Amino acid sequence: MSAAVEEKIVTPAAPAPGVEPTADATAAAAAPAAEATKEETPKVEASKEEAPKAEAAKEEATKEEAPKTEATKEEAKEETKKEEAKEEAKEETKEETKEEAPKKPETALSKLTARLPEILKKAEYSEMWGIELKDIETSVPAKIVLQKFLRAKGGDVDVAAKQLEDALKWRKELKPTELVERTFDADTFEGLGYATVHKNAAGLETVITWNIYGAVKSFKKTFGDVDEFIRWRTALMELGVQKLRIDAATEPISDDPSVADPYKMVQVHDYLSVSFLRMDPHVKAASKRTIDAFATAYPELLEHKYFVNVPLIMGWMYAAMKLFLAPATLKKFHPMSSGTTLAAELPQIKSSLPKEYGGEGPSVKEGESIKLVKKEPEPAKKEESKEEKKEETKEEVKEDTKEEPKKEEIKEEVKETETKKEEAKTEESKKEEAKTEESKKEEAKEEPAKDAAE
Repeated sequence: MSAAVEEKIVTPAAPAPGVEPTADATAAAAAPAAEATKEETPKVEASKEEAPKAEAAKEEATKEEAPKTEATKEEAKEETKKEEAKEEAKEETKEETKEEAPKKPETALSKLTARLPEILKKAEYSEMWGIELKDIETSVPAKIVLQKFLRAKGGDVDVAAKQLEDALKWRKELKPTELVERTFDADTFEGLGYATVHKNAAGLETVITWNIYGAVKSFKKTFGDVDEFIRWRTALMELGVQKLRIDAATEPISDDPSVADPYKMVQVHDYLSVSFLRMDPHVKAASKRTIDAFATAYPELLEHKYFVNVPLIMGWMYAAMKLFLAPATLKKFHPMSSGTTLAAELPQIKSSLPKEYGGEGPSVKEGESIKLVKKEPEPAKKEESKEEKKEETKEEVKEDTKEEPKKEEIKEEVKETETKKEEAKTEESKKEEAKTEESKKEEAKEEPAKDAAE
């Protein structure tokens, strides 16, 4: 019921307490309600009439709103397209920025790295100092190898590439990593070479390889077989390289050659008690081969090289080195007349240097050396026992006995042949005699005829 109808309804007065309402009163009360109902009926009818109109209005509104909704969808699509276009524009801008960004300048290392696959293919080998060069993109040790070859050639990529190729071919042939594990003849190389590691106060290590030429027992035996000497000398060098631990490096060395390279060793050549070395052709040949090979195969691994206890007559060796080594390398060479002064050159590791060289450490002979073995002398030929000789004599007699019948048979055959020949001759003689007799008879017949004719 509407609010307007409610306002027209008159509430009847309540009867007094204890008084029964009369019929007239009840009728009077009902009359206004009936009247109100009559008035309300047209309004309900009006509401019924208005309902279709409202529905129609709703439909109209829906129809009007539908195009708006479609328009909104279209607008949303347009917005989406605009956003996508913006994103594409951003991506294009990024690509353009990448393309326009300046490229990193090529370095000698990047150029040599680019040529590495071709170098490895030509050499048919890819290992250097125990490091695999195929993993150059991810391997710091492999990068250090290339850096050392570049440093040795002053950054010249072409020359460094050629040297790297030659070094790889040399290693393929010689197999240095296997030589380190090989055993050599003790009588030939015992006491000649050692490798030691020394720490300074800061804990930094210095690797030293020692070549004790004064321990040579026979120059001809040690240096006469140049190939074997090169193999032993390479094994010692490779042992020193292993102690540098380049294969465990986590940071490459600087491309600036003036910055120190921590992966270098010291070499000491001791000529104490060496005599007439200058005159020995075997030593000269072995030294030249060693210098040539190591200059190619082990670049930038030498920090300093000390020639200690050097007699004056050894000057020829230093002169020979000048012919094969670069001036920068020669600066690393230090001839010294006394071994005990070495400690003054290496004061940072004096406490662990061998006593023979002015240090306070154990003898160099306690250093690590290449594996050596004494060759067993060849066993002397055993003298044949009397019994063996007797057996041999018996066998010879048997053989001779077997041969006797054969000899007799041959003799008989020869006799038969001779007899046949004799018989043949006799037969011929008889025939000749017979002919002669016939001739005489004929002549005898003819003689009387001749006489008669005369």
